[in-house]
Amino acid sequence: APAGGQLPQTPDMSLAEYTEPCRIGPVSEKKPRYETRWDSTHIRALRTHLGLSQNALADELGTRQQTVSEWETGQYQPRGASARLLSIVAERAGFEYGKTDDAV
Repeated sequence: APAGGQLPQTPDMSLAEYTEPCRIGPVSEKKPRYETRWDSTHIRALRTHLGLSQNALADELGTRQQTVSEWETGQYQPRGASARLLSIVAERAGFEYGKTDDAV
């Protein structure tokens, strides 16, 4: 997990430069770039991998703690920009989507 539970800061990079290595295909494709379906187990596993509380993850994603809680309890699934951002964060953090810490 990153030191202090914070995601790395990149003040000298634009958002496009930061996400460029994460692109899977050209922008003109109609298919979503990220096929990952974020279910409750994987969201919690990512948060644990990052060493963040629900509140800290919510702050990093620009959402509410209640939203992260609803994702983790399976009430809702992230979609659109939230799902994409989770995928980018997971990739940057070296999180392996197919593995969770539950099978210890």
